[in-house]
Amino acid sequence: MKFIKIAVVLLLLLAACTSAGKYDDFAKCLSANNVTMYGAYWCSHCQNQKKAFGSSWQYVNYVECSLPGGTAQTEFCAKKGIDGYPTWEFGDKSRLSGEVAFATLTEKSGCLLP
Repeated sequence: MKFIKIAVVLLLLLAACTSAGKYDDFAKCLSANNVTMYGAYWCSHCQNQKKAFGSSWQYVNYVECSLPGGTAQTEFCAKKGIDGYPTWEFGDKSRLSGEVAFATLTEKSGCLLP
């Protein structure tokens, strides 16, 4: 009986890990349209953007710009001229800084929300 309970719990955990996220298609569309978010691990606004996507965040093009310790920026981000977090860059090379609403991401990318 104990084995059956453990098996059921493992199956439920596995199902939760493999279920589609609410914004999977939206996030995949952003990536397909060359939309990238530049951020830093210590940035609360970046964390808010990531949380808004939930498990679908894994499909968003993301570039970490902060070096360990948060005292400097990666050379790549410096060369790109990223000067604030988060910074969203779109396929046309335009940018928006700060937390960007999904509606704005839709307008700028053409990707539809579910």
